[in-house]
Amino acid sequence: MSGGSRRTARSRGRSSPGEADAGESARGPRRPVEGIGKGRSRDHGPIRLRDVSLKTLLGLGFLAALFVFFLVNNYQWGSLREDAAVRSLRRAVTPLPAPRMMDLPQFQGEHQESLYWGTYRPHVYLGIRARTPQSLIAGLMWIGIKDGQYFLRHICQDSDDLSTYGWRDHNGRDYGRQEIVDHGLSFMTSFLKEKREGSGYGGDWAVRLDLQNTKSKVHDAEDSTAHLFFYVADEEGNSLGVQRQKFESRDSTLLAFGERNDVGGWELHLDSQEKLDAHFSGFRTLHMHNLSELVQGTLAFHARRTGQLRLPDAIEDSSNIIVVQISATVPAKIDITFVSGTNVEGSSIDERINSLTGAMLSTRLEEKQGEVEDKYVSIFNIKDEVDSESMIVGRAAIGNLLGGIGYFYGQSRIALPKGFTQENGEKFISYWPAALFTAVPSRSFFPRGFLWDEGFHQMIIGRWDAKLSMDIIGHWLDLINIDGWIPREQILGAEALSKVPEEFVLQYPTNGNPPTLFLVLRDLLNGIRMGKFSSQETNEITDFLSRAYIRLNAWFQWFNTTQSGKDVGTFYWHGRDNTTTKELNPKTLTSGLDDYPRASHPNDEEQHLDLRCWMLLAADCMHSIAELLKMENASAMDYHHMSKQLSDFEKLNQMHLDHASGAYFDFGYHTEKVRLRWHEVKVLDTVQRELVRETLEEPQLKLVPHLGYVSLFPFMMGIIPSESPILEKQLRLISNRSTLWTDYGVRSLSKMSSLYMKRNTEHDPPYWRGPIWINMNYMILSALHHYSQEDGPYRTMAETLYQELRSNLIRNIVRNYYATGFLWEQYDQKNKGKGKGARPFTGWTALVLLMMTEAYPSLQR
Repeated sequence: MSGGSRRTARSRGRSSPGEADAGESARGPRRPVEGIGKGRSRDHGPIRLRDVSLKTLLGLGFLAALFVFFLVNNYQWGSLREDAAVRSLRRAVTPLPAPRMMDLPQFQGEHQESLYWGTYRPHVYLGIRARTPQSLIAGLMWIGIKDGQYFLRHICQDSDDLSTYGWRDHNGRDYGRQEIVDHGLSFMTSFLKEKREGSGYGGDWAVRLDLQNTKSKVHDAEDSTAHLFFYVADEEGNSLGVQRQKFESRDSTLLAFGERNDVGGWELHLDSQEKLDAHFSGFRTLHMHNLSELVQGTLAFHARRTGQLRLPDAIEDSSNIIVVQISATVPAKIDITFVSGTNVEGSSIDERINSLTGAMLSTRLEEKQGEVEDKYVSIFNIKDEVDSESMIVGRAAIGNLLGGIGYFYGQSRIALPKGFTQENGEKFISYWPAALFTAVPSRSFFPRGFLWDEGFHQMIIGRWDAKLSMDIIGHWLDLINIDGWIPREQILGAEALSKVPEEFVLQYPTNGNPPTLFLVLRDLLNGIRMGKFSSQETNEITDFLSRAYIRLNAWFQWFNTTQSGKDVGTFYWHGRDNTTTKELNPKTLTSGLDDYPRASHPNDEEQHLDLRCWMLLAADCMHSIAELLKMENASAMDYHHMSKQLSDFEKLNQMHLDHASGAYFDFGYHTEKVRLRWHEVKVLDTVQRELVRETLEEPQLKLVPHLGYVSLFPFMMGIIPSESPILEKQLRLISNRSTLWTDYGVRSLSKMSSLYMKRNTEHDPPYWRGPIWINMNYMILSALHHYSQEDGPYRTMAETLYQELRSNLIRNIVRNYYATGFLWEQYDQKNKGKGKGARPFTGWTALVLLMMTEAYPSLQR
């Protein structure tokens, strides 16, 4: 993922070279957990021929025959291997043969239509589309001025250096209010959707643009003029209409019109009490991801010809894109209204337009904002000690999370095995065409779906709107293939692809991601147990889980077979690069923790503590779903047995506990004596310096002594008994300032670790090697809250740490928000908790809201 010139570890979300050939480990081809074969090869010296005799010739002939036999056999074996690879690839792009989640009756009818239109284009500052593969789309651009230069704003980019932007309120369905501050220009973009008599499918919608000037002094007319560009485009290629004379006379509000099969006839209108100057252009193209360049190029061309910064009032034949330039003196208020079903007699177009413009729109927006505020207070029940500033940040957190929900359609690109290419030279095969409705981690850096992030997103969205959350989860589960695999990063469609460097696009069907969706499924189950839902909601959730069971079972079994270790009940994240000479510690991208230190020498002996704990969560959740559905088959019993096996405290301690420190660690081939050293390498006629990894001692099978988030997984999952002395040691490790504790949150890696804040390569700064991450801190906080409620000798200690950590996290996130205008991807443990990484990051950082309301997952078993 990229934003400006910066590439984070997420932007390197492709597999490393070792992952591309993830079917091979350091010790040979991977097999099921029962055992792994180890191939050996031996180098021979040259054959020296001296006196040649008949016997020798016969011997050589025999050897030649053997050699020919070997070649033939090797060719046949190669063909067999190729056939196996082709079969594997076909399976990788074959959907699981099971009823689709989105075909459930609860997702049809009124529900489906109510979500048809929305702000489902999170990668642009304001973008509207329908939940259909080829939609009518709309959006906003404007000209920003910085240091005397003009810039066209459209796609969310960190390099735009906006003071702030983001949805301050959003209900995820039909209302949102976003603040944008671009140097001297400040404006609110409000979105409202309504279904009225006469509307076409999905109803009508309106956008209000409320512009203000933030400069204390305005020097000239140009300083006080805002240039906005509102566009509407048809992805199907249907021609759009524009009435030129209407623009010239300014007697009508009609901007554009057209007709589609889904919504019927439609019109786009403008209403404002201000004096506006309007111009337009029409274009013919299906490449919607190039709209910025299209408008910018047209403006530049016309400016060179006329000296005026405006569109040329011209349209191409059969234009499927209409861009309207609206120039207004600031302050100004502009309403843009979309009405559908206009080709039906008696559709009350004027009445519907009036209800979505002017004073009536103001009233409806105020009512909707009041509803959001009331629902926010009612659902999240913010604790008394949380101040009003924090409450505003909490509302912005969930508002931007809901406003960042996107609809994407396209095909994931699945990497071919190493050495394979298609006839056209492509090194990938396409997944089946599919839709994904999902929240996104960051609108500027990561405006697409991430499997491991989504579970955390849904813990928040599920509390706000359980049915909306199930809709999102259902879309994800419908992406499961016949083997039970889900592509971990979803880059669907041209617009999503345009934000990702090509080398990071491919997905690897051998690689997983933490199954965090089980976190929110467990929340739904607990909600039913505690009677939080109405009878109708309970029935819908039960039907949802009943339909989901076969898909979740396939997903679980994919992990259980492909991510298993050598020993029964052990797991490790497959796909680490065991051949790298450039990485200080080979990354484990599939774990979601990227460069967090693992065993220095990856192989099939590894045992990853975090994956073991994720598997326990999944098994326990599957068993609970089976109980809810009153299933008594072998599958339900297997999950019960596996849950007990993975929660065996003594077994866990035998495998992962360092008794001296009371810390849990990964297990694998490891040495601490690994370093990066500069080497001179000759490339063509030049000598270049590069950092190369050196190992100074042989690795040994042992615990991997890096204390950090991975070490805390048994604690975070509540596996440690409340009366165990190990719990006390865990609490002391967490609270130790020399290891993990800071005044801003818990570090990802101990200060005492040999890899603390160390670069992984010349170009990879530390990512999960010290900075504070909010998703993991939320899980730590959840565990502290759990143990503070449990009887045991360490209850008071857990309570004290809980209160202090919660206060530290909320205070620091809120302080950064007011200082910078954003929530951040991570927080700097070395620089007074300053926000760093991607911004805005209203993905899992929005969990600060659940910290405020003290809403945590139950860890009871």
